[in-house]
Amino acid sequence: MTTIATAELGIKEATGNNDGKRVEQYLRYTNLGKGHQWCAAFVSWCYGQAGLTQPRNPWSPALFPNARTYWKRGKFANLQIREFAIADVFGIYSSSAKRINHVGLIKERDNKYLITIEGNSNNRVESRRRHLSTIYALADWITENQNLN
Repeated sequence: MTTIATAELGIKEATGNNDGKRVEQYLRYTNLGKGHQWCAAFVSWCYGQAGLTQPRNPWSPALFPNARTYWKRGKFANLQIREFAIADVFGIYSSSAKRINHVGLIKERDNKYLITIEGNSNNRVESRRRHLSTIYALADWITENQNLN
């Protein structure tokens, strides 16, 4: 999964308006056209390229259903999971939007930081180093969860 996302590093919007050939491919994967925020579409597209059918949603909060969210507000919310995993989804909460409004993928953990790959960050796909205190939630879309059926 992170190999797929890493190959996309450097993809930029054409005009800074959530557009461009590759950005629009991410958006189309989630049934949206150009002009929409695309961080969740990028994450969904990466999972799809890896052969997973979910998540496939352009709305950031939708990537954090209770059954998939294992870490929230600095605490593990799932007693079964006690470690962050590569390719899990991170979410950042916006107090002005009153919801998670940006997401990306975990590439690695570096002590109190996550190294991420994220779309629609500075109008491009880029890798960032984010302190855990800035991360609102983490979700696992790779591990099979029998309770989701």
